[in-house]
Amino acid sequence: MMTTATTEGTSRETFVAALRSAGLRTTGPRLATLNALELRPHADTDTLIRHVRAELGTVSAQAVYNVLATLVQAELVRRIEPAGSSALYELRVGDNHHHVVCRLCGAVADVDCAVGYRPCLTPSETHGYLLDEAEVTYWGYCPSCRKRRTSGDPGDVKVPIDDKQRNNGGKDD
Repeated sequence: MMTTATTEGTSRETFVAALRSAGLRTTGPRLATLNALELRPHADTDTLIRHVRAELGTVSAQAVYNVLATLVQAELVRRIEPAGSSALYELRVGDNHHHVVCRLCGAVADVDCAVGYRPCLTPSETHGYLLDEAEVTYWGYCPSCRKRRTSGDPGDVKVPIDDKQRNNGGKDD
């Protein structure tokens, strides 16, 4: 699992080391993407493109897509796809964790696996497959949306999520 420190210099050093250990060149777009993911876990591609461009200036969307594909293939970044959502990316890789998703706003938070090892679930039938992983997605209502629902806001209205709310797992600050 790639872990990062909280200071920018140390994070950069950690990212450079991770890229090199994966046999990848250290480039501005790769470092900017990793930095954006450290600050915004569970970010979608459009969010990452905006933040990479804010850090570097002119970068094509295709360059960020290519960086993400390379980082996922190198197992430095994990891609998740909750039902009804575009692909989301995170730095937490190499462990067996799952996700909880808010039904209203789409906020995502990590949930450690209760069992601790993969595949963590045993199906009634494997159909001959050698199982090595189970992706579990829990669905419910984040604290912010629960508060809105109990205050009289309609519960079935899709509430747009902003980067800050998605990154906080739906918690208000």
